[in-house]
Amino acid sequence: MRHATFRQLEIFEAIARLGSFTRASEELFLTQPTVSMQIRKLTNVVGLPLYEQIGKRIHLTDAGIELARTAREIVGAFERMDMWVAQAQGLQKGTLRLAVVTTAKYFAPMLLGDFSRIHPGIALSLKVTNRERVLDRVAENLDDLYIISEPLEEENLQAEAFLDNPLLALAARDHPLALARKISLATLAREPFLMREPGSDTRRAVEELFASRGLKPNVRMELGSNEAIKQAIIAGLGISVLSHHVLVAGNGGGDPVILNAEGFPILRHWHVAHPRGKRLSTAAQAFREFLLRAAREYGAGMRARARPLFGEPKAAARRRVARER
Repeated sequence: MRHATFRQLEIFEAIARLGSFTRASEELFLTQPTVSMQIRKLTNVVGLPLYEQIGKRIHLTDAGIELARTAREIVGAFERMDMWVAQAQGLQKGTLRLAVVTTAKYFAPMLLGDFSRIHPGIALSLKVTNRERVLDRVAENLDDLYIISEPLEEENLQAEAFLDNPLLALAARDHPLALARKISLATLAREPFLMREPGSDTRRAVEELFASRGLKPNVRMELGSNEAIKQAIIAGLGISVLSHHVLVAGNGGGDPVILNAEGFPILRHWHVAHPRGKRLSTAAQAFREFLLRAAREYGAGMRARARPLFGEPKAAARRRVARER
């Protein structure tokens, strides 16, 4: 192992983290033949197979898993040195790795764009995935910061709310409830419901609301993405609850309508989080402070860019819903 180079370990760490030779080569700005050659040399140095390729997917062997852990520690040590140098230089250089749950993809790129214009020397990485995988990444310490909805106590995260996340009850424009007023939860519970997979933040919030009234939604179909649910609502397959950010992203004539229903909107919040005890890099600390400052100072301007991106009080939301209807 002493004959392995830092570049080989860096390449292998990227392959293990990203699960792909192609994506590793793109992240490191190397050609695929160069990546393949370096991994062959590293495999010869170790003397054991490091991975298996089944179809297009990379699966690490036991030796590969152990080497990935070691490589991550070594690369992390160099990154910490880079952070120290960046701190000494100010924010002229550095790297920020951000992972967000799926719904946050509707606003996270905009926030990163604003941050990048302030700190153009910081390299940015954004990973969008479901909550379960985000928590896996937290456990593996793969990123600097995470954007999630309501964190649970057992997740051992230090989290701060920075953005409102109103959850709206939605139906197709020709649905019988589309023009109804003050729809009860009991009425909603009888309707065919479209739900995200178990474990999603939105599903948990909806189930908690119904359970507080001794009710259970009539789940007709589970879908794996917000866009799939949105299209299923438009197609008349049922009603659902989605974040306002999903609705904002459409603004098309065929979009679902907001139902005037009891208990809605459910007001949740987006949180910026990191594992408890983790020492944030200079870039991560700067982005965290940027999010908290943006929520206070840029609210009006960002509302103009994306209808109430920063949310609104429940009473105000209901007045707006009434106006829209």
